[in-house]
Formats: sequence, structure tokens, C-alpha cells
Amino acid sequence: MLTPPVVAMAENALGVLRGGLADLRPVPRALVDQGPNRSLYRMSPAADGDPVLLVPPLAAPALCFDLRRGCSVAEHLVERGNRTYLVDYGTVAFSDRRLGIEHWIDEVLPRAIRKVSEDSGGRGVHLVAWCLGGLFSLLTAADQADLPIKSITTIASPVDFTAIPLVAPFRPLVDLTGGYLLTPLYRMLGGAPSYVVERVFWATGINKQLTKPLAILQNLGDKDYLAQIEAVDHFMDNMIAYPGRTFGQIYHRFFRANDLVEGGLDLNGRIISLSGVKVPTLVIAGHNDTIAPRRAVERLVPLLENAPSVRFETAPGGHLGVLTGRRARDTTWHCIDEFLDEQRKP
Repeated sequence: MLTPPVVAMAENALGVLRGGLADLRPVPRALVDQGPNRSLYRMSPAADGDPVLLVPPLAAPALCFDLRRGCSVAEHLVERGNRTYLVDYGTVAFSDRRLGIEHWIDEVLPRAIRKVSEDSGGRGVHLVAWCLGGLFSLLTAADQADLPIKSITTIASPVDFTAIPLVAPFRPLVDLTGGYLLTPLYRMLGGAPSYVVERVFWATGINKQLTKPLAILQNLGDKDYLAQIEAVDHFMDNMIAYPGRTFGQIYHRFFRANDLVEGGLDLNGRIISLSGVKVPTLVIAGHNDTIAPRRAVERLVPLLENAPSVRFETAPGGHLGVLTGRRARDTTWHCIDEFLDEQRKP
């Protein structure tokens, strides 16, 4: 006779093979605005009060904030009574290859922020952003002080790219070629294709990928663990391309010139200084993040010299895990909750 744990393990093993262990239903939402590379959703139910806008990075799907039921930032914020919005950039086509960083910080994010404020009765907007979404949020706030932004939370958003171990081995070759190692390739392809982005993201966690089959076998009795693996695989399968010009700017200005660690960004002579950020900011880094390690993220704190307050926190997890891993529920999300509650005090 099979014992209940053995039966559960057998059922979970079938679930791993067939899929369906993770509840991938998105949080209910309504489309409130749409434009080029911008779909703005209001999560349901919509509470009163100051709104929260979730800002994803480029290349990664917006479902990073809604990974699966029980491990969804959006679901958590809604359940805590936050009026929650999500901006989704959609897919990136070859025809978008001429779009640069300016498009995102001059058009996409400002329009989304203003619409969220308008839809919430003119209230200030709290931005919660992951990875590159955090950098774009900061640059947008620094450049357009009139936007109705009340606070910014960045998660795994690096500013010192020399502190990223994955970049270090390639820097001598980049310097040797004058920074043009990748230029012909991304220009020919019109950017960084989604399958390339997926492979790079996969490579950053190659140790986990190689040991994943063993980890699954060792955790057949843990349905939540297996559901998380399935949800992350679903996330990886939905990676999006980088537009060519944006990718080139990130490559040359962030990776090669390391502009941000000096406190700003040079966009063809247009200087945006992070000292222009004048709202309370929460900066979170992941303990095991190889894409945005603590040192690369923490360097942001002194650059926000004109923010009324800057709080730095660390939490368990890698690049995605610190945002929406199983431990994020009791760590990262708790930090965000505390920070948002502080901003709402009279």
C-alpha cells in the first residue's frame, strides 16, 4: 500500500512532466490606456489611495510582477489594499530597432505615470521597478521633476557595471576593439533577439540549470517548489527582444562607459543626472544576484544626494528570485510594504 507522501510525490512527478503545478492565471486587470510600446493595466479590485505602478525592464516580460498565484508581486500588493497598476511594453519588432532609451524615459513611462495619477484622482504615484525598469524610472524622475511621482523602489537595479562579475572577462576585449565588439551584430539583427536574451539569462544561472533535474528529484514532495520552477520556465519562455538603438546605448553607455556610476547618463550630449531624483527611494539588492550584485546596486545610494531619504536593503535570492522568489514573500515584499506605509504617513 502506498503511503500518502509517496502518492503525493508520484502526482507531483506527473505534474512536472505534464505541467499545471503552477497556477499561472494572471491577476484580474482592466486596460486603462494604450500607446506605442505601452499597455497600462489597473489590477482588480482597485482600492482607493495612492497608486502603485509596477515598472518592468525591457526584454523581460511584464509577468515578472505576476509570476504565479501565491508568488505574485501584483497579487500581494492588491491583497494589501494597494491601488495597483502595471505597464507592459508588449513585444519588440524589427521595426522598433531605432527606438532608444529616450523613447522609454520621455514617452512610455511619463505617459504611464501621468495616466495612473489621472486615473487615481490626481494622486502621486509610487513606482516599484525591477532591474532596468528601476534605472529607467530613476532617469525619468531625474529628468522630469514635474511628474506626479511620490516614491521609487528599485529592485536589482545596478549602476556600477564594473562590479558585475559576468562583465569582467569581456572588458579587455571590449576595450581592445574600442567598444565595437557587438556593434555590427546588433545593428544587423536590429537589436538583441529574444532567444539571445533568454540564453544570456539562462547562462547567468547555469549551475542551477545543470543541477535542476537533481533538484526536482530531491523535491518531488514539495509541490510549491516544483510550481516555482514551472513558473520560472514559463517566464523564460516569454523573453522579449531589445530594440537595436536601446541595446546599443545600454552596451556603450552602461557597460562600456559605466556612465551611471558617475551619477548620470550621457545621451548624445544630453546629460541626465541622478541627483535630479527628489523623491524618497528604496533600493533593494539580492544576496545571490550575479546580474546585479550588491556592490553594483549599493553604489546607487550616494548618487541620490537630493532624495529626501534613501533606504538600502538586501534580501535573499538571485536576479529574479529577489523580486518574486518563494522567500521574497517574507523579505523583499515586506521591505516594500514597510516603505510604502512610511510614505503614506501624514
